[in-house]
Amino acid sequence: MNLMILNAKIVHPRPLGAACTEPGTGTIYIVDGVFAERDQATAAGLIDADGAPREGTDVVDATGLYALPGLIDAHAHLRDPGQEYKESIATGTRAAARGGFTSVLCMPNTIPVIDNAAVVRYVIDKARREGAVNVFPIGAVTKGQQGVEIAEIGLMQEAGAVAVSDDGAPVSTAAMLQRALLYAADFGIPVIDHCEDLSLAAGGLMNEGLNSTVMGVQGIPAVAEDIIVARDIELAGYLGLSIHLAHISTAGAVALIRRAKARGIRVTCETCPHYFTLTDDHCLGFNTLARVNPPLRRPEDVAAVIEGLADGTIDMIATDHAPHHDDEKDIEFAHARNGMTGLETAWQLAWTRLVLPGHLEIGDLARLMSRAPSERFGLGRGGFEAGKPADLILVDPEREVTVDRFRMLSRAHNSPYHGMTLQSDVVRTYVGGREVYRG
Repeated sequence: MNLMILNAKIVHPRPLGAACTEPGTGTIYIVDGVFAERDQATAAGLIDADGAPREGTDVVDATGLYALPGLIDAHAHLRDPGQEYKESIATGTRAAARGGFTSVLCMPNTIPVIDNAAVVRYVIDKARREGAVNVFPIGAVTKGQQGVEIAEIGLMQEAGAVAVSDDGAPVSTAAMLQRALLYAADFGIPVIDHCEDLSLAAGGLMNEGLNSTVMGVQGIPAVAEDIIVARDIELAGYLGLSIHLAHISTAGAVALIRRAKARGIRVTCETCPHYFTLTDDHCLGFNTLARVNPPLRRPEDVAAVIEGLADGTIDMIATDHAPHHDDEKDIEFAHARNGMTGLETAWQLAWTRLVLPGHLEIGDLARLMSRAPSERFGLGRGGFEAGKPADLILVDPEREVTVDRFRMLSRAHNSPYHGMTLQSDVVRTYVGGREVYRG
């Protein structure tokens, strides 16, 4: 857990509106699993008074590499307990480490649902035994995610849950959401809502539009997302409480959130790489790998999501990593499960589609993919400050990678990016100063 990283270009999260700066080259000291200043490294015996490493000190030369705080995924499905044939805590966290994620917040739609303290403790204990990275459970808002009765939010928070969500479905009614927001606020954790009006989306398989008409399948209109976004914003404003909105995908939702923030409403949100890289054109030919919920939208929605990331309307990038067995994807479009894997491609997609074209700087990615989720969910990570857990990654910005979904570390293969060439790759991942992945 004691380490010295030399010659890295150190990337600090760039605050919104701050001037762009080129990362400076420096040395990173890690003592007993946390970041340390030079004098602390000297006192701990890593280096001598001149700064030279002492015999036995683990030294990494990171010349030509960027060092970033470990990425934090605020929205992933590890399928454990109950669906380990799709993914497990062990396989999912190895995939996370490969993708540069040192912390993962896992969603509650497991079997049984994470709706009580016992299942929260199961996830935490198993992650400590078998996980490659930090795992923070998200509990359900309602028992069984059925939208009928509030779950034991206080007991789940006490056991280690960092948020609550009925992910996969919106909180059923405004009255239920009001109770959840008030209850969760008492315990200092956010409510995360999946924004979709089920009365409009029922039976839909993809985005409603020309492509769904051509394919002859029922669509999900963008307004189904916008309506629940508006409901949640107004309720949060009415209560004076905060809310977090999951996987934003529409231009309308981005506009609503932008206006809400200007009004002082305490709303935060996330989007996912597939909403700034893909459109519903990828569903043509009944491509089940592109079937996801919320569905892939139109180019104007992609443009709005990118603009929202650039101006701070969208607070973070999450993966919505949703692994499925081949038998649940390699079937008829109407019967395929929604979702795609995302942990191992998120960094590369963000670099290739956001940084290289000039929409964002690398420091913005450090904020969107590390500092912002850490602050929103109270994880105490997302930077290089002395005393923080030494979660970091080393990235080679020049390395090209051709995505091969059959060679991923995830147990699942359902990635629509198969065969795509992307730039920038994670070459090492450290959690608490311990190397958990080397490319």
